Amino acid sequence: MKQYLVTAYDYTHPDALQNRMNTRPYHLDGAKELKGKGNFILGGAMLNDEGKMIGSVMVLQFESDEELDAWKKSEPYITEKVWETVDIKPFKVASV
Repeated sequence: MKQYLVTAYDYTHPDALQNRMNTRPYHLDGAKELKGKGNFILGGAMLNDEGKMIGSVMVLQFESDEELDAWKKSEPYITEKVWETVDIKPFKVASV
């Protein structure tokens, strides 16, 4: 499987954190589904100095770039405009 590092920063408008919190249950449901299929390796929220969520990091794996593209089209943090920027790079989890 191809592995990917996803780094995403939230919008910064005044309602951005509330939008994240409203969308979060759907995002977490999607992550659980990905985990069940073996696509989710790890993930979590990036925090600012006050401990508020401002973005996300995920390590995902898919059989193909087409599966990655399908995920991007269905990810709630993308479709509901929580993430303003999304950077996806090929990644390789170290085997130790």
